[in-house]
Amino acid sequence: MGAEPLSKNEVALAQTQAPFVLGLQPSALVDHVARVDWSLLDQIPGEHGGSIPVELGELEHILREVKIHIVSCHDNDDDDYPSSHIKTLAGGSVANTIRGLSNGFGISSGIIGACGDDEQGKLFDHNMSSNGVDLSRLRKKKGHTAQCVCLVDDLGNRTMRPCLSNAVKVQAEELAKEDFKGSKWLVLRYAILNLEVIQAAILLAKQEGLLVSLDLASFEMVRNFKQPLLKLLESGNIDLCFANEDEATELLRGEQNADPATAVEFLAKYCQWAVVTLGPNGCIAKHGNEIARVPAIGEAKAIDATGAGDLFASGFLYGVIKGLSLEECCKVGACSGGSVVRSLGGQVTLENRHWMYKQMQIKDLPTPDTIQITNE
Repeated sequence: MGAEPLSKNEVALAQTQAPFVLGLQPSALVDHVARVDWSLLDQIPGEHGGSIPVELGELEHILREVKIHIVSCHDNDDDDYPSSHIKTLAGGSVANTIRGLSNGFGISSGIIGACGDDEQGKLFDHNMSSNGVDLSRLRKKKGHTAQCVCLVDDLGNRTMRPCLSNAVKVQAEELAKEDFKGSKWLVLRYAILNLEVIQAAILLAKQEGLLVSLDLASFEMVRNFKQPLLKLLESGNIDLCFANEDEATELLRGEQNADPATAVEFLAKYCQWAVVTLGPNGCIAKHGNEIARVPAIGEAKAIDATGAGDLFASGFLYGVIKGLSLEECCKVGACSGGSVVRSLGGQVTLENRHWMYKQMQIKDLPTPDTIQITNE
C-alpha cells in the first residue's frame, strides 16, 4: 500500500523551514495584567502567588473588581499600556518563552496549539506574529480563547487565575510528525489537563530527534499531581527541566532535605540540564558533573514577576543552543529574566531588551546582535 497523501497543512509545513524551537501550548492564552492592592487579593480564593483555574463568570467578576482596586505604578513601559490600566497581551508560560526566544534572541521559534475565532484569538495571533513567532502550527478553531488574570501586588509578586474552561485546545490526536520535523527543541509546561497532548507531543518529538524542555508550572500543580510528573521525568524523555524554589520544595516534600541544591541533584538524575530558579537569589543548575550558582540581575527594579521564569528559560535555552557553559547559560537566563520584571506583563519591552543586551555585554556574553542563529 502507498503512503497516505499529505494534508494541505502538512504540505505547507513541509514547504517552510522548521522553527529551531517549538513551544507546545495546547490553548492559546491572553493575559490581563494589573497592579492591584492587597484587599482584592484577600477576596480571591486560593493562596497568594499561586495559579488556580477559575470559571468564566469568576474571571469576569475579578476583572470588574480589578478596575476598582487597580493601583498605578511607576514603570518604564510603553505608552500603549499606562501603568494605571489593565495590560492585555498574548500570555501563557510557553508563549512567553517562545516570544522571548524570537524577539529577544533571534532564534526561529514556533508554537503548536489552538486559538479561538474571538477577539482574544485575534489579539494572541497578532501579538505573537508581530514578534516573529511562526504560527503555521497554531490551529484556528471556532470558540473561546483561554484567558488569565494576573494580579500584581506592591512587591511585584503575581497571583494568577486562568480561565481554561470551554477554551479551544489542540488535542493529542491532531498532532502529527510534520509538526515537529526539522526542529531541534520542544518547550513544554506541565499541566494535568494537558497530560495526554504533552505525552503525544513528547513521543512525536523524540521520534524526530528533538530535545525536550519542561517547566514545572506551579507549586499547586506539583503538589496535586506529583505522580504523573515523576513518570514524565523517569521516562528519560525530558532533557531540560526548570523549577522555581516553591515547585522544587513540593517535588521533594517529605524528604529529609528539600532544599534547592537537593532538588537540582534529584532532577539531574533524569535530565541533562536541571535548573532551579530562586527569585531574587538567582538560580542553581546542574549539567553532567558541572554545577553553577548565579545571582539574579535587575531584581532591585522589579515591578512585576510575571514571566520572570519564562524569560529566564528563553535566555537559558539561548545559551544552550549557542553552546555556552552552564554558568554562562545561567547568566543569560538571569539577564533575560531580569529584563521582564522591570515592567508589567510577560513580554519584554524594547527599552528593557536593550537593557538586557547591555547586561550581557557587561558580562561578556554573546548577544544576538553579534551572531545570527539559523536552523541548518
